[in-house]
This record gives sequence, structure tokens and C-alpha cells, in this order.
Amino acid sequence: MAGNKVKPQGLTAVVAGATGLVGRELVQLLLEHPAYSRVIAIVRRELGISHAKLEERHLSFERLEEEMDGELMQGADVFCALGTTIKKAGSQEAFRRVDYTYPVKLGRAALRFHSARFIIVTAMGSSERSKIFYNRVKGEVERDLSALGLPRLVILRPSLLLGERAESRPAEKMGIMLARPLGALMIGPLAKYRAVEGSDVALAMIRAARREGPSFEVLESDAIASLAAAALDRDDSIKP
Repeated sequence: MAGNKVKPQGLTAVVAGATGLVGRELVQLLLEHPAYSRVIAIVRRELGISHAKLEERHLSFERLEEEMDGELMQGADVFCALGTTIKKAGSQEAFRRVDYTYPVKLGRAALRFHSARFIIVTAMGSSERSKIFYNRVKGEVERDLSALGLPRLVILRPSLLLGERAESRPAEKMGIMLARPLGALMIGPLAKYRAVEGSDVALAMIRAARREGPSFEVLESDAIASLAAAALDRDDSIKP
């Protein structure tokens, strides 16, 4: 009938945090993935990407639960790569808003509108009992998302992220310079501390969404790298 939208065949992916290191890689991989026919990026500014599968939704993160709707999220795989630094945010309160409040709002919307899976990136060392503010906030978002009772929640806790960021982080660049040569020495119990490529985190997010698994799953850095490598070996995460 005229005026009715034709729902695309295939899966829908909803991405929050599409402009960050992991988010940029994630969007590109989803656009290339044969299982997904629709990729919805929740953004504040233009991504600068043109693709038949891509839809950019300019929503207020403060009103995320009110502005999201079932047509976007029902049955979707929801990927959350939201994150900032206290320096960039300007204060602990502003940091908490991006790294805690917005992901929880997105999780509530995913539950309300019956999304299939919720995949989020936090950080190594996340703990609600941590004395370090950054790790404590990450732990609190993990705690409160897990309390929602989502059908499937996967948390990825990468160590230091490798890759080109849009903004300059001098201290992090120094860490990356040291992390690359030291990575080969981190084996056994130390493997979870090994730095991981942002592209591998994005790949592991998709792989985690596409495989069967428990309702709640946590992947540390070594598991993230292994999952990304498995995805490449199987050759089922990029193209048919």
C-alpha cells in the first residue's frame, strides 16, 4: 500500500558511539556484513559516510529512552561503544553521563523494545568497588545493565586500545609505543593485559552478537583477540 514502509530483509544493528575508535570500525564492518541489511547509527554529528544500509539518527542522548522507538530497536542487535575521558568530558560528572547514564538509557530502551542482543565495550579492571573513578563507573554500568534482565548481554573489557584516534592523547600514545613490543611477552595469565586493536574489538563485538551464547557473558582482552581471530579464520564476519 502507498505510504507503507517496506521492512528490509536481514538483521538490524543499532550503534551508539559510532564516531570513536571502536565505533568507527564497528560501523564499517557492519556495513560490509552480509547478515545486516540495516545499520542505524545514533549520532550527534555527521559520520561522513554514504552507504545504502546506513541510517543516521540525530537523537538527544539525554532523552534517548523517549526518542528511541520500537521500529528502530525491535529484534535488533544493539552495540554500545560510548566512551570518553575525564579530560575531554571536562568533569567527572560529565564523564559519568557519557560512560554510565547514556549506556544504561540505551539498555533500558533495548529491553523495552525487545532488542535481541546488547553488546557493550567497557574496560579492563571494571569494578563497582574500584577506588579508581574510571574503573568504578565502568563497573557500575556493567552492574546496572546486567540487572535489567536483557535477553543477551555481552560485555567486552579490552586492555589498552590500539589504533588511530580522532583526538590526540599523548599519554596513551606513549603507552601504545610500549605496548606493541611488549605484547608478545604477555602470555599465560598475563594475556588478558595485552593491548588489543580497536578493529579487533569491533570484530569481536559482531562475532559475539552472531554466535549462540549465555544471557550474560564477559570477554577480557585475550578472549576478545581470540574471538576476532576466530572470526577471521571462519571468514563469516565480513563478506559472504
